[in-house]
Formats: sequence, structure tokens, C-alpha cells
Amino acid sequence: MEREKYLPIGTIVLLKNASKRLMIAGYCTTTIGETTKVWDYCGYRYPEGVGQKTDLRMFDHEQIDKIVYLGLEDDEEKKFTMHLDEIYKLSREELLNKIKQKK
Repeated sequence: MEREKYLPIGTIVLLKNASKRLMIAGYCTTTIGETTKVWDYCGYRYPEGVGQKTDLRMFDHEQIDKIVYLGLEDDEEKKFTMHLDEIYKLSREELLNKIKQKK
């Protein structure tokens, strides 16, 4: 991949070993279950979009095989993504600690 994470909202990607494209809809989604994980992205199948809550897919940047379409990049998005990794790194650690304390 030639681009570092995070990709802009609206970006359409194809994951490794997948046949269906996903559109990025958000960042740093947490799943809680047998294992607790904070994913880099959440997205919906493209072009279907949102159908049911269960349509949301979580994935990490390393799982992306191909960027099909790059979402909007403007000054606001650039400022946001410039700080996103730093912001969520702290949030991830805090979130995971809180979740572990509740178990």
C-alpha cells in the first residue's frame, strides 16, 4: 500500500481474499466478546450500503488489498487524519483498560 492509514471516509476498498468491496464509514470501532479488539475501520458493503446493523464490517488497514476509490480529501479531512492516529492510540489504550477492568 502506498498510503498510510487512515484513509478518508467514503473510500472504497477491496480486502485481501474478498470479492465484495467495502466503503469506509468510520474509524476505531470496538468489538467486545471472547476477545476485545479495536479495529482501524468500519464499513459497509459497496454499493449496497446500510441495510441492517449487522451489515457493518470491521477491518484493519493491513487487510486492505486495493484502494478502489479514495474518499474526499480536503483541509478538514487532512487536519483530522493528521491527528487521528495519536488521538485513537490513547483512546484505544484507555478503552481496552476499562474493558479489561469490567471483566
